[in-house]
Amino acid sequence: MITHPSRHCTVELQALPSRIGQVRRIVSAQLRYWHMDLLIDRAALGVTELLTNVHLHARPDKTCTVEMELLLDRLTVSVRDHDPRLPVVDDAEPLATSGRGLAMVAAMSESWGARPDGESGKVVWFTLPAALTAAPVTAPPVSARPPRRLVEEVPAAVFAEAEHAIDLGRSQPAPARSAVAG
Repeated sequence: MITHPSRHCTVELQALPSRIGQVRRIVSAQLRYWHMDLLIDRAALGVTELLTNVHLHARPDKTCTVEMELLLDRLTVSVRDHDPRLPVVDDAEPLATSGRGLAMVAAMSESWGARPDGESGKVVWFTLPAALTAAPVTAPPVSARPPRRLVEEVPAAVFAEAEHAIDLGRSQPAPARSAVAG
């Protein structure tokens, strides 16, 4: 089920790898709709990490709810699951291929946390400052661009001077090379 009130979005899903990609696309589309394009990369990364944790660690099932809420100058993204165990940030070994997700969420967000949700679940959340999008990205005014010159506007003398500067009569052939081994 997906609901889209003006500044609130909720998605319920099974945290399976194929669904995580779909939710990432939903988060991106919702932020574009809200004109919060500058938050897309960080929000998509954060929700991916939180959903991956549900997929890897949550018990008894992988059912969860992703919620995005935009209030004043802050976007809050939260993931609610049915596992009451709160996540722990571990120091991953340098060559480890996992164990850095929550540290990444902490590094890219303004704040983050986890809280119990009743007797049988938890909510893990992060916030991003929405004020980053206050100044829309716009193209420079047309008058700021240098004037275009057509080829016929370039005087032929310029090409002749370049030809004389390169002594075409003394050029050496390039050494022969073969693409065939041996």
